[in-house]
Amino acid sequence: MKKVNIEDFAITSKINIADLTTKLDLEAEEKEIEKKMNKLSKKLAEIQNTMYAHGKYAVLMCIQGMDTAGKDSLIREVFKEFNVRGIVAHSFKKPTDLELKHDYLWRHYIALPARGKFGIFNRTHYENVLVTRVHPNYLQYENMPDINSEADVTEEFWQRRFKEINNFEQHIADNGTIIFKFFLNLSKNEQKNRLLRRLNRPDKQWKFSSSDLKERKLWDTYQECYEDAINHTSKPHAPWYNIPADDKPTARYLVAKILYDTLKHYTDIVEPELPADDKANIELYKSQLENE
Repeated sequence: MKKVNIEDFAITSKINIADLTTKLDLEAEEKEIEKKMNKLSKKLAEIQNTMYAHGKYAVLMCIQGMDTAGKDSLIREVFKEFNVRGIVAHSFKKPTDLELKHDYLWRHYIALPARGKFGIFNRTHYENVLVTRVHPNYLQYENMPDINSEADVTEEFWQRRFKEINNFEQHIADNGTIIFKFFLNLSKNEQKNRLLRRLNRPDKQWKFSSSDLKERKLWDTYQECYEDAINHTSKPHAPWYNIPADDKPTARYLVAKILYDTLKHYTDIVEPELPADDKANIELYKSQLENE
């Protein structure tokens, strides 16, 4: 199987989204890719167990991508070896009435993982510079004092949001959250194929909505917004990774490898030692239990 260097997928300078690959040939059969991914999943679960005991870091994994990019199945497969106590996933949908009474980052802030846990944002705070940028009329539901019509949504407004998002991520990184942001980069042709598969399979038709086709017509606009968001917010403390998503097993493997190869370098994540008195009396405690 082809060797992978995770740095090849990190976005560290300004990108043109059209130049980013949506396909990667790992030179391996699907079963081999899945086997490698499963091994990484087990190793990640071990790291999380230690991280839970250590209690000083959290991991936040943000996943963005066009409809059908494979977000749900990626989460299911990459984290299937995890203890459920150590992971929490949030799928952010249309904001509720309560959420709209707060600023747009509030619902994401209260969903952040506690130290010792992995948190997954399936769609993220970036929807607020993606969907709302494609559909600026949505912003009126937020009841902001300076936005009364689409004419009030200027370029300065989006620059302010990028700054707010960067500050949010810097703050949580400074306080022990390790951030990964994955852009599942799907080609337009592969999205068409996946939508057709949904329509052709009765057990998958529930996933389809006519709105999927309406949003597909705005593909180029979404790509422009993704490009701008990534270029403004890929930072050393919160990097974006381009994940070729036309092949789901490949995408899952890459995400698992990036997570593992990064986290294994946190050598300070170790299980805490027993208090000195308890450690000195281990043999005594064992003897007491054995002789009950």
